[in-house]
Amino acid sequence: MTGTTEASAPGAGDAPGDDSGLGERERAVLAFERRSWPGPGAKERAVRERLGLSATRYYQLLNALLDDPRALAHDPVTVNRLRRVRAEKEQRR
Repeated sequence: MTGTTEASAPGAGDAPGDDSGLGERERAVLAFERRSWPGPGAKERAVRERLGLSATRYYQLLNALLDDPRALAHDPVTVNRLRRVRAEKEQRR
């Protein structure tokens, strides 16, 4: 057996040829955030079905990724957009 390659597996390794240093799961979370969703329910359902994560765990991982320089290097447009959204929400509090 060669080990796990599932995106939902803890500690999923890097894909060959990807020099970002992010695991499969982290790249999948960023890819989910690049998409637009028809409503909040559709996104959470897709997170459960495709990533095998609860919505709470997904958003915890996403929030941690926003502070990870590897995520910024991998997808600067998405990470910067989400950082702006997070900062705006914090200012409203």
